[in-house]
Amino acid sequence: MSTLRFYAIKESSANKPIVVEEKERRSDLFGKNVFNENTMRQYLTKDAFVGVMNAIQYGKKIDRSIADQVASSMKDWALSKGVTHYTHWFQPLTGTTAEKHDAFFETVGNGMAIEKFGGSQLVQQEPDASSFPSGGIRNTFEARGYTAWDPTSPAFIYGTTLCIPTIFVAYTGEALDYKTPLLRALNAVDNAATDVCKYFDKNVKKVTSSLGWEQEYFLIDRLLAASRPDITLTGRTLLGHSSAKGQQLDDHYFGSIPSRALNFMRELENECMLLGIPVKTRHNEVAPNQFELAPIYEEANLAVDHNSLLMDVMGRVASRHNFKVLLHEKPFAGINGSGKHNNWSLSTDTGVNLLSPGKTPMSNLQFLTFFINTIKAVHENEELLRASIASASNDHRLGANEAPPAIMSVFIGEQLTKVLEELEGVTKGKLSPEEKTELKLNVVGKIPDVLLDNTDRNRTSPFAFTGNKFEFRAVGSMANCGNPMTVLNTIVAKQLIDFKKEVDLLIDKKDLKKDEAVFNVLREYIKATKAIRFEGNGYGKEWEAEAKKRGLSNNKTTPEALKAKISKKSIALFEEMNVMSKIESVSRYEIEMEAYIMHIQIEGRVLGDIARNHIVPTAVKYQNMLIENVKGLKEIFEEKFRTVAQEQISLIEEISSHIENINANVTKMTNERRKANVIEDVEKKAMAYCNNVKPFFDEIRKHCDKLELLVDDEIWPLTKYRELLFTR
Repeated sequence: MSTLRFYAIKESSANKPIVVEEKERRSDLFGKNVFNENTMRQYLTKDAFVGVMNAIQYGKKIDRSIADQVASSMKDWALSKGVTHYTHWFQPLTGTTAEKHDAFFETVGNGMAIEKFGGSQLVQQEPDASSFPSGGIRNTFEARGYTAWDPTSPAFIYGTTLCIPTIFVAYTGEALDYKTPLLRALNAVDNAATDVCKYFDKNVKKVTSSLGWEQEYFLIDRLLAASRPDITLTGRTLLGHSSAKGQQLDDHYFGSIPSRALNFMRELENECMLLGIPVKTRHNEVAPNQFELAPIYEEANLAVDHNSLLMDVMGRVASRHNFKVLLHEKPFAGINGSGKHNNWSLSTDTGVNLLSPGKTPMSNLQFLTFFINTIKAVHENEELLRASIASASNDHRLGANEAPPAIMSVFIGEQLTKVLEELEGVTKGKLSPEEKTELKLNVVGKIPDVLLDNTDRNRTSPFAFTGNKFEFRAVGSMANCGNPMTVLNTIVAKQLIDFKKEVDLLIDKKDLKKDEAVFNVLREYIKATKAIRFEGNGYGKEWEAEAKKRGLSNNKTTPEALKAKISKKSIALFEEMNVMSKIESVSRYEIEMEAYIMHIQIEGRVLGDIARNHIVPTAVKYQNMLIENVKGLKEIFEEKFRTVAQEQISLIEEISSHIENINANVTKMTNERRKANVIEDVEKKAMAYCNNVKPFFDEIRKHCDKLELLVDDEIWPLTKYRELLFTR
């Protein structure tokens, strides 16, 4: 292994930046390989174009004749660009994307063939669903699953394949993917938000949820990464002593981007432009070899598709530049991990961002309505929101020094807190003309000025208001954004429905005017949400104790957190909003718990293998070298040898102690894993892996990392942190 390590170091140091030519402007490249509105105008008949646009904008069904026209035009466009195959591109509950390529080619007899692609192939396909997780929705032998075209997310060309974004459902109709519940949640929040908008603007007919994600990642030389079995098999380092220099000097953050990484980014951005992914920002992150990429915000469903596509494209482009992209939330101990901040807002079809203050008291009252209702939604569903970002990998990041804690809270800043405190004093019932004037001019009317000066940021908050959007910072870098976005849009939809009922009741039963009713309900919401609003430092025992007093949950592990997904409250919520049935909710819980078990199981096996088959033999080899040295000293110095060889003997004893501890803990871990494997109940099994297996990881690692400091560097088998993080 040490030979492989030094070969990887030598070869990686010889890698040069791969030149990327940028011959066209980004604006000219953008969307070239996408069957977008501009392309449809060129290729579709008027009827087909109107049919597709109605489906996109208003959710209307596309009839078969229109589908045939669209398929024919899509095929002609794709063939003109050298495409040979098509695929239904979907997002199963594995966390990755899936595709099955079929050729346009079809034989017609007499040794002849044609390119064929009809409406039936566009609208629906039947992939073998037997090997995708279903959480008990169907038996393995019941392999039928259907993919169905999602016209709201445009088809795109990647390589020589036409990719058609689709939903993925079981033969019995239940969702087996991330997209289907997301589309339902977006429909729910559209309807609920549009109804509330009518209080302020009768012209609003549609509300769109938008998302802007920020993708953090590590770029590691491909050969160095390949020399580490743990990175290859788990996406993170299970062992490794911290480098003497890490991120202490803050000299990487926003620093000059290394040439190799910059050329990787250039090619990645070119690919993104062709695929219609509107990437805009790139920069060094805090940790060495850590970077971030962020796009302009988009409609949430499209943004989720683009992020899923991006993660795949990143890996392919990285390999061409001799890099490996690490998307794991915590690939290296002792330095920052990676997240994927989800910037979320709601916008009307009249061009108004509902989370951005306007120029009039009425538009600011609208802002406050959606702002406070979002906080109320988080307050009422904080455990479910925590569950939406739970995973084995994100558990390593949440609560670490650079990331939000596992406790959900909302940060709004000092100035907006003062605004809410003033609104808390609104008179119950009807308002006097003087109070109305005071509220509209001096409280609500001054919100734009307040936000202009509200520059304080809180990096420890998992859910923060940042001027014209909420930023969900607890989402992990590997995550499919569809999961948290489904939950967030669902809970906000439910909250807006409840809000409208309360306001209408005050108008009808208490004879209050519309703005009086709105102020009255918002006042009660402000009082009710004090527990979830937190402006302080989210780290440490102090906040944990305070959060407990406030009645907030602190589910630090995935098995604890995921229970919220199958609570009576959560199941009822998803059913009421027509987002997921009870069967779908329970199946997702089962799938995510199984995924947690599998991840910990794989990491345990890999760790045991590396510790016993790589670290211990290397330590024994070095120990034998020391023993030979001591024997030689004894021959030379005879009686004095103990004095002369004192350090070597101590080192031999210390190495023996670490070897003993490694072997003992690997044995204990393996035994606990065997016990866990025979447990049939998925919750008990996950808890056993979490509480009985995983704790041995740190103990084994501690002794392996100590040996790294003791054993001769020339024979150490694993590429070290300094080599992984500072080879550029």
